[in-house]
Amino acid sequence: MDNVLNFKQGRVPLLISMPHAGLRLTPAVQAGLIPEAQSLPDTDWHIPTLYDFAEELGASTLAAEYSRFVIDLNRPSDDTPLYAGATTGLYPSILFDGVPLFREGLAPSREERATYLEQIWMPYHRTLQDELARLKAEFGYALLFDAHSIRSVIPHLFDGKLPDFNLGTFNNAACDPGLASQLEAICAAHPQYTHVLNGRFKGGHITRHYGNPAQNIHAVQLELCQSTYMEEFEPFRYREDLAGPTRGVLKQLLEGFLAWGQKRYC
Repeated sequence: MDNVLNFKQGRVPLLISMPHAGLRLTPAVQAGLIPEAQSLPDTDWHIPTLYDFAEELGASTLAAEYSRFVIDLNRPSDDTPLYAGATTGLYPSILFDGVPLFREGLAPSREERATYLEQIWMPYHRTLQDELARLKAEFGYALLFDAHSIRSVIPHLFDGKLPDFNLGTFNNAACDPGLASQLEAICAAHPQYTHVLNGRFKGGHITRHYGNPAQNIHAVQLELCQSTYMEEFEPFRYREDLAGPTRGVLKQLLEGFLAWGQKRYC
C-alpha cells in the first residue's frame, strides 16, 4: 500500500497527530461495508483543515490516509480494549451507533487485516515514534497533541450531549498535571463552549502509550464535538461560520501547550 500517511516536519517541539482523518478504503473493506457506512460517518471529519494553522505555529503534523474502518490507529496492536462498556476495536466491527459495520460474511479476512496492521498501523506509529524521538533529541522534550472529533450525541457510546472540548490525559498519567490545568483554563476562558478534563474520553492508545512525563514527553488528546465546526450528518459539510471561532480556541490551546513547554524546559 502507498500513501498511508501524510507527515510534515515542523520546527518546534510539537507534533499534532490526526489518526482518524483518513478517507481511503481497501477493496475488501469497500466491498463489505453496509450501505449506511459507505459515507464513512465515524470519520474525524475535516481535522486537517481545522488545524491548518499548524504550519504557521511551526508544529509537525501526522495524518492518516486510510479510514478507521480499515484499521484504527488509536488502538493498541493487540486490540486490548481501552474503555469499559461500549467501544470500538483495532478492526471496527460496528458503527458508533452499534449496528454491524459489514454485511454478513463480508468482513476482511484475518490475512487482509494482518496486512493492514503491517502496512498502515505500523508506518503511522513508526513515524510518530521517530518524530517524538527527534523532537526530544533536538529540544530536550516533546509535546504530542492527538486531534480528534466526534458527533455530539451518540447514545450507544455515551449519555446525553458531549461537552464541546473533551481533553484527555489518561488521568494525568500522559502529561504534567500543571499543563492539563493550563489547557483547562484556556477552555474556561471561552464560556460559549463547554469542556471537561478526563471525562468520557481520557485519551486513546496514542496518548496513553506515548505520553511519558518522566521522560519529558507530554501527550494530550482532544475529542472535539463536531457541532462546533461542521454539520454532523451527511454530507458532513464544514461550516466556516462555526469553525472560525473554534479554530481560535484550538490555536490558543496549542500556543499554550508550546508556551508551557518553553517555560518548563527552557
